[in-house]
Amino acid sequence: MRNDRSNVQKNVLIIDDDRLFCDAVKDFFTDGKVNILMAHSGGDGLHICSHNSFDVVLLDQKLPDTEGVLLCPRILEHNEHAKIIFITAYPSFENAVEALKIGAHDYLSKPFDLEELQLAIDQALRTIDLERIEQVQHYRDNKESNETVVICDQGGLTEIRNLVDLAAEENAPVLITGETGTGKSIIAKSIHYKSFAHKNPFISINCAALPENLIESELFGYEKGAFTGAVSSRKGIFELAEGGTLFLDEIGTMPLHLQSKLLGVLEDKAIRRVGGESIRPINVRVIAASNADLEDAIKTKTFRSDLYFRLSVIRIHIPPLRERPQDIPGLCNFFIGTMAKDRQISLPESELIKLTSYNWPGNVRELKNIIERTLIIQKGQLLKPSELLNSGVCTYHPAPSSKTNGTETLEEIEKNHIQYVLNRCSGNYTKSAKVLGISLSTLKRKAKRFNFAVR
Repeated sequence: MRNDRSNVQKNVLIIDDDRLFCDAVKDFFTDGKVNILMAHSGGDGLHICSHNSFDVVLLDQKLPDTEGVLLCPRILEHNEHAKIIFITAYPSFENAVEALKIGAHDYLSKPFDLEELQLAIDQALRTIDLERIEQVQHYRDNKESNETVVICDQGGLTEIRNLVDLAAEENAPVLITGETGTGKSIIAKSIHYKSFAHKNPFISINCAALPENLIESELFGYEKGAFTGAVSSRKGIFELAEGGTLFLDEIGTMPLHLQSKLLGVLEDKAIRRVGGESIRPINVRVIAASNADLEDAIKTKTFRSDLYFRLSVIRIHIPPLRERPQDIPGLCNFFIGTMAKDRQISLPESELIKLTSYNWPGNVRELKNIIERTLIIQKGQLLKPSELLNSGVCTYHPAPSSKTNGTETLEEIEKNHIQYVLNRCSGNYTKSAKVLGISLSTLKRKAKRFNFAVR
């Protein structure tokens, strides 16, 4: 077709006993974007539909062996997503209403221009594309919703589950704290999908992953001409998350001047785009997370106390996995069940003992990674993930402290531990990031801050 919406060829079936009409339609669509098949009776058309998938069916109302209104439901039994366009030389309002009632997408009356038919087919194909996008989004949302709820339930964290339920009933800001890999994003998603806003957007942004000069425009958007390269206006993440939830991960890394702007947004429920003058009201629920101690950050004046108290209306702290080894069996069963549905796999008791005695520096994320890698590497029915704890990647042992009186700062502890893991992994940043349970970009950013050699 002349509309270049997609490179994928669309299949169209014409069921009409007017052979000249069928040939004219086929000759009209000659650019290869549409594959056209023809049938000249209801029986032939139904037979073709039962063996092929079609995007659009042009269906004549009067056929030699049946009527279109009788054939339409049977076509949809074989091609439920097909868009049926009724074509008739005997138009009437009653026929049009009847056709739409039984599942037709559109109704055309002969004679009509082929350009009019092309427009009708284009609109039908566009509707199919939009429905497919909606179905994929619905599937993704349902999948994420189910996974987050199941992981929270399997975690054995009764108090946290209660707080999640409480937060889901309210619209107040939430602050989630815990070590990297404990599942802060999972808790945030669980709150969203249990809330009244579960059908609206859930947008996640890692504050540490964005360059400082881009965070403001990403969050609040910008107007045309606001800066070099701003050739058009653009909505920020707050506007895109309208009616839903915005998850700000690693909030502790946000620059101080933006912290004050975020506080203003939370107080006023409105944003101003970069380079803009108008105030735009927003309805967005903010959930923030941090793996750093924000109370210490307040003392060192790297985090605003007023923003901290505004964000922590509901506070959820997730303990590290090493402090709740009783949760490991349930999490293992969940990961195995979701990653290997078609395999009969068992986890020996001896393996569970080894897994529960491991320190899990990467927390739930590391456990999930180990299970996933084990399922790929080991093909038998007995799974032995403990074998991967000591092969292929460097193992974890607590870094020896340079001080013995417990007076080292949190930053010193972090610096020493990262240096220790890098040494254990022979300077391999990829392996070190896996052990630490952080992304490679985050590790490199931290290494640069601590003046380590970054490869």
